[in-house]
Amino acid sequence: MRKVLNAGFTVTLIILFAIAVPAQTKKPKKKVVTTATASATAPEAPTQTPVEVPVKRNERPTDTNADNTKLTSRASAYTPVYFYEFDRPGFTYPRILIEHDEVGKGKMSFLKDGYSELLTDPIELSDGTMANIRQTLTAMNFLDSTENYQYSRDFSNMGNTTFTVKKDGRERTVKYNWTDNKNAKFIMDEYRRIGNEYTWKFEMNVARENQPLQTPGLVDALDGYLQRSEITDPPHLLPFLGPLSNDERLPLMARNHVTKLIKQIEKTKK
Repeated sequence: MRKVLNAGFTVTLIILFAIAVPAQTKKPKKKVVTTATASATAPEAPTQTPVEVPVKRNERPTDTNADNTKLTSRASAYTPVYFYEFDRPGFTYPRILIEHDEVGKGKMSFLKDGYSELLTDPIELSDGTMANIRQTLTAMNFLDSTENYQYSRDFSNMGNTTFTVKKDGRERTVKYNWTDNKNAKFIMDEYRRIGNEYTWKFEMNVARENQPLQTPGLVDALDGYLQRSEITDPPHLLPFLGPLSNDERLPLMARNHVTKLIKQIEKTKK
């Protein structure tokens, strides 16, 4: 009988202990902590977003080239006095316009065969070239003369030359395609030589940037100009030729040829 009572008492204690343990583990403390954490972190979200707002990503950059552009514009300003025009359809350059002031500063516009618009580059003639032009015009007494420089026969197939001088409120224009007047012929030839120099520079600059394999042929063309005295003042080319001789974009053949031409020009210059 005592054993039965003891056994029952033991079973009762086990049942009570089993009920008590789950009751302690089901306390809602974790829910309170979770709720408190959520309520504490929620207000922090709006305080973090203003940190990124002050970053100015849409601000327009300042035009740092504006002043340089104005300076370049003023430096290139000139008042043209001399005007030359060559016109001959079918040539590589069927139209060439040159204008410049008394010191040789100006521009050249030219139409290349196959193009529909004139291309324009600034020019700056050498002191020697300008001295020759002024001396020749003085010998011609150009502004006061009424002489017709056109040869008796028409050679318009060679191209027509129009030359104008506007100076001291006076202006005179002449047009001819061939002449037996040596001074008028010099003016025609001299501006053709100027055109050769600057159209060649244009072609070389284009090839240098886009088609370097064409540069050997262009250097050959310059060599031909120099041999035929078709460049107005060869030493004037030296500042342009110098960088070409060291430009590794150009084939070695072109660079070596340029170096040879530089030495030839420097030799004749002395």
